[in-house]
Amino acid sequence: MKIGFSSFLGFGLVSAACAQTADQAWLKYGHINGGCVVIPRNIRALGNGVLERSAVAELERAEDACWGPKSTAGLSARAEEAFGGETAVGTVEEIRKQYPGLPVPTDLKAEGYWLYKTREGGNPLAVIAGADEAGVLYGAFAALRIPSSPQKTDPQSHALRSEPAMPIRWTNEWDNADGTIERGYGGRSIFFERGKVRDDLAPVSEYARLLASVGINGCNVNNVNNAAPFLKPEMLKGIARIADAMRPWGVRVALSVDIASPQKIGGLATYDPLDPAVKAWWAEKVDEIYKLIPDFAGFTVKADSEGQPGPASYGRTPADAANVLANALQPHGGVVLYRAFVYNHHLDWRDPRADRARAAYDIFQPLDGKFAPNVIVQIKEGPIDFQAREPVSPLFAGLKNTNQAMEVQITQEYLGQQRHLVYIAPMWKQVLDFDLRADNRSTPVKEILKGESFHRTLGGMIGVACVGRDWLGSPLAMANLYAFGRLAWDPNLAPEQIADEWTKQTISTDPEVVSTVQKMLMQSWPAYERYTGPLGLQTLTDITGSHYGPNVEASENNGWGQWHRADHEGVGMDRSVATGTGFAGQYPPEVAKMYENAATTPDDLLLFFHHVPYTYKLDQPGFGGKTVIQYIYDSHYEGAEQAAGFGKEWATLRGKIDPKLFEDVRARLEYQAGHAVVWRDAIVQYFFKLSGISDERGRAGHFPGRLEAEDARLSKYKVVDIQPWEDASRGKAVSCLGMGSGPEAAEQAGDQDSDGPRQCAAEWTWRGQPGTFNIAVQYFDLENGVAKFSLLVHGKSVAAWRADARLPSRRPNGDNSTRYTAHGVQLTPGDVIRVEGTPDGSDPAALDYIEVTPVAAANSTF
Repeated sequence: MKIGFSSFLGFGLVSAACAQTADQAWLKYGHINGGCVVIPRNIRALGNGVLERSAVAELERAEDACWGPKSTAGLSARAEEAFGGETAVGTVEEIRKQYPGLPVPTDLKAEGYWLYKTREGGNPLAVIAGADEAGVLYGAFAALRIPSSPQKTDPQSHALRSEPAMPIRWTNEWDNADGTIERGYGGRSIFFERGKVRDDLAPVSEYARLLASVGINGCNVNNVNNAAPFLKPEMLKGIARIADAMRPWGVRVALSVDIASPQKIGGLATYDPLDPAVKAWWAEKVDEIYKLIPDFAGFTVKADSEGQPGPASYGRTPADAANVLANALQPHGGVVLYRAFVYNHHLDWRDPRADRARAAYDIFQPLDGKFAPNVIVQIKEGPIDFQAREPVSPLFAGLKNTNQAMEVQITQEYLGQQRHLVYIAPMWKQVLDFDLRADNRSTPVKEILKGESFHRTLGGMIGVACVGRDWLGSPLAMANLYAFGRLAWDPNLAPEQIADEWTKQTISTDPEVVSTVQKMLMQSWPAYERYTGPLGLQTLTDITGSHYGPNVEASENNGWGQWHRADHEGVGMDRSVATGTGFAGQYPPEVAKMYENAATTPDDLLLFFHHVPYTYKLDQPGFGGKTVIQYIYDSHYEGAEQAAGFGKEWATLRGKIDPKLFEDVRARLEYQAGHAVVWRDAIVQYFFKLSGISDERGRAGHFPGRLEAEDARLSKYKVVDIQPWEDASRGKAVSCLGMGSGPEAAEQAGDQDSDGPRQCAAEWTWRGQPGTFNIAVQYFDLENGVAKFSLLVHGKSVAAWRADARLPSRRPNGDNSTRYTAHGVQLTPGDVIRVEGTPDGSDPAALDYIEVTPVAAANSTF
C-alpha cells in the first residue's frame, strides 16, 4: 500500500507543542509555530558511516524538538502517526539489501537522495536513501525541509528524488589569522584568533551543519589575500581540527594559498611555478596536508591581482601556476579553484580603450584547454566586482575546454554590507538563466556550470560568505546563505520559493508573515539598485575605501577601472566594438550584437555598455520613455520610497513573530530607510549639478521642510566642508570639534573644552504652520567614539540618543550619515527647535540638517 507523500513524510505542517525559542539560523525544529515533519520515530540506521550517523542524529534532534519524549499521551492522531512504523536510513545499496522489494533507483548520481514511503507489515515505512553517505545526509535534511517546501513527488512512485546539479558547492571565507574577516559584517572569525586556530570550534561544527542542510560540501576557510602563513606546520595542525569539526557534516575543508609561498615561508629564492624546486616544494607541502587532513578538498588561488604575487612575475601564465598545484593535489583527489579575478588596477583612465571588464577574458580565454583536469577556473558572475548589476561575464562562454565555477558574493560588500536588506537570489537566478548562445545554440550559464554545455566533468558555484560569530550579522541576510546553497544544488529553483522555504523555517509558517517577508525580500534588490546605481552605472560607492556609502567620483580618474565616464553632456562607458573598448565583442555573436547597439542593449545595462547623452530616451518596457537623467532622478526617489516601505510592511508583523527578532529587524529597516535618503540625495544632487538639467518633478535641489545645520544659530558648532561634497546636504555640515572630511580631520579629534567634554548646539525657529510633525535629525555617526544627541522643542526634551552604530569611515561622509526621527512632535510658530551634540573620542557629533515633515505626509511609520 502506498501513502500520499504530503500526509506521511511530512510532509505537511503539524503544530508543535514546544515554545518558540532562538536557534541556529533556519534549523529551528519545533520552535516555529508549525513546521514539524511527521516520520516514524523508530529510526533504523542501516549503516554506521559518520555522515549516516549525522543524518540519524539530525532526524532525532528534530523529532525530539517537535514531540519531546517518545510517548503518545495527549497527542493528536496525526502526531501519533510519528510513533508508529519505522524510518529506514541508509545508502541505496543498504536499503536495497534490507528491503529487496522496494523500487530503489539504480541510477542515482553522487550525493543524490531518494525519499519513499510505503507500508511494511501493515506499518508505515519511510525510507531516506542516498547514493552515498553524503546523499543520506542531504536526504535527511530534505525530509525535514518538506513542510516548508512545495517539493513535488512522482505521481506513480510517490517518491521524491533529487541530485545536485553541480559537484563543486563551496563557500569561501575571507578570514585572517588574527581573527578579523575581510568584508565580513558578522563579527570576528569562528575559525581563527591571535594567529592560530581557535580553541572553541563549536561554532564551526554548527556552521558545517547549516551548510550541509542546504547541500554545501566545501568550505575554504581563509582569506585569499595574505594566505602564505596558513601553510605553516603549526597552523596546518590547527586547520586539521577545523576539518575534524566539519567532517561529520560532509563539508570538506579547503585553503587559499599564496603562489609565492615557496619563497615567503619555504626558504626558496624563487616561486617560479616552472622551477623544479618550486614544484617539489608544493608536492611536499600537499603531502604534509593530506597526512593531517585525508579528505582535504584543495586550494583556492588569487594571483596577479590587487597586489597579490603571481606567475606573471616570471612571465608564466595562470595555467602554469594552477597546473603545478593541480599535479600535487591530483594523487590525493584535490582540486584547484583558480580565480579569474586578475586585472591591472593601475590602468590609464585617460585611455578610452582601457577597460578592466576585458581582463578576465583577455587573460584566460587564450589558455582554454591548457589547464589540468582537476583545475576549475573560478569566475565572478560579472566582469567587474559584485556590483548592484553587471552583465554576465563573457568568459563563461569562452572556456569550452576548461572546468568552470561561478563566484558570487553572499556577504554584501557592495550591497549594503548587511545593514541594508538585499536578497540577492533574484540576481543570481538571472545570471544562472542567462543564455550566452555559445556556438549559436542554447548555453545558459547554469548548464555551463553543470558541465552539460561543454561536456566538462567539474563545475559549480562558490559563495563568498564571510560568516562571523554573529553569522552574517543580520537575521534577514541569512536568506542569502540559504538561497546560495539551494541554487547551487538546483539552479532551476525560483527565488520566491526559496524565500518562502527560508521564512517558514526561520520566522513563521503563518501565511501572512510568509507573504509579507517574501514580498520584502523579492523587492529589496531592485530597490537597492534604484537608490544606488541604476542603468548599469554600478554601485557608485566609495570603491577605493569602504565600498559602502555614496561617492560617485571614487570610481573615476584612477586606475581601478570601474569608470562610468560621467561628464556635463552624458554618462556611461563605451564598450562597443565600433567606437569603444571592444568588451561587447567578447560575447558570442548573438549576445555581442545585442550589446553593440544602444537601442538593443537592455536599458538596465545601457550605461555599462554605452556612453549616451543625458537626454537619451529609454524606450524599453519598465522605463517609461524617460530620459536617462530623469530616470536617474526618479529611480533614486522611488528606491528610497521603497526602502521606507519595508519598515511599513514589517510593522504589520508586530505580535505575530518573535518580539526580539521583530525589534532587531525594525531598527535595521529604520536605519536603511534613512541611509537610502542619503544615497538618493547624494546621487541626485551630483548628477543635477553635473548635467545642469532640471528634474521634471522639481525635487532635485529642493527639500521642503529641511533646515540646514549651517543656517542654524550655532553654539560652539563649526561649519565644515564634507568630502565628497554630495554626501551632505549642500556639501556642508557642522562639527562640534571643527572636524570635517579633509585630511586634517583625524588630527582635530579629541578637542575638548578645558572644563570637560564640549557640548554644542544648533537652533532654528519654526516659521511654519502649527501641527503635528516628525522631525528627522541627520547626523554623522563616526567610529572610535559614541557622541550623544538631544532634541528639544521650546526648551522641553523630545528625544535623546547615542551615536553608537558601527559604521565605516573616520570622517563625516555618506558612510556614516545617519537619521534619527522623533515622531508626533507638536510645533507652533515661534517654537525653537534645538539639537545638542556632545562629542566623544573622535566622533565630533557632526550634524547635517533637520527635516520637519507633517505626520500625514511622512513616508515612514517607524
